[in-house]
Amino acid sequence: MLLMTKSVLAMMIGFILSVITAAILIPILKKFKVDQNLSIYLREAHQSKSHTPTMGGLIFLLPTLFTVTILILTGKMVMTYTLAIVLLSFIGYAMIGFIDDYLIVLRHNNKGLSEGQKLLLQLIIAIVFFYLFMKAGNEPLIWIHTFNIRCNIGFFYGLFILFLLLASSNAVNLTDGLDGLAGGLSVIAFLAFGLISYNTGWLEGYTDLGLFCFILIGSLLGFLVFNTKPAKIFMGDTGSLALGATLGTLAILTRHELLLVIIGIVFVLETMSCILQRYYYKLTKKRLFPMAPIHHTFEKWGWKENDIVKLFWIIGLLGAMVALAFGVWF
Repeated sequence: MLLMTKSVLAMMIGFILSVITAAILIPILKKFKVDQNLSIYLREAHQSKSHTPTMGGLIFLLPTLFTVTILILTGKMVMTYTLAIVLLSFIGYAMIGFIDDYLIVLRHNNKGLSEGQKLLLQLIIAIVFFYLFMKAGNEPLIWIHTFNIRCNIGFFYGLFILFLLLASSNAVNLTDGLDGLAGGLSVIAFLAFGLISYNTGWLEGYTDLGLFCFILIGSLLGFLVFNTKPAKIFMGDTGSLALGATLGTLAILTRHELLLVIIGIVFVLETMSCILQRYYYKLTKKRLFPMAPIHHTFEKWGWKENDIVKLFWIIGLLGAMVALAFGVWF
């Protein structure tokens, strides 16, 4: 009961600080015209969003880091090795996203970091994470907890970790295309991993990982007050890369890597739609979908933005419930 109370309080603190941060930050970003530049393919459908400020990820990044720092200084949380690794991914990928967003705003177009530059920076942080993770004495295992199956894949586990971090960070980034979509799905995913963290008693600092998740959930809920349709601010790469990488990090640390596919089922579908679209076009010079990521296809089919977001939230929630039932309850 004490742990649940601490979790609710952590969410509440994150939420309040996030709302305050948004109230301060949004007018500043508007004043300095830190606007979102829309793709030429979306300008007609999303014309009303053309002057919406970006870098909104700061609204949940800063309160989360501030709250974690205060709780550590007051002894309510402990800076464990595992929490430090999570914060490394959280801050590191946020910095990559911030640089990308800054360049886009500076150049007044959608050309921030190139794909190669962004991938290289992501890879560097992923390699540092892998080094710290293995230095802690972790074995290169794929672990299916429900059946207590542990498969040692040796050298390939390193490649698996690098792939997982890169894929998860970019998956959330691709999903961030409609008001509230990526933010709401992230709330669901971090709720699932918060509960999973509390169930990993063998992991050093598992309660602190759970509290981190609930602080971030509260901050994300505060962000969604301003990000749901009509959005007053966009998340930007600053937030989406950080969220995706942190989800991947939590999946690895809790040894529930495979459950991430189910918990983040919408992120997976969004990413697969982009991959299929790209390679199908290269082979046939035709589009497999009217537009990718897949949420834009629903727009092309005439769906309202709110209806698409609600549908995808429901799919994400169902995926998270299935993953919790399979990975924790059974």
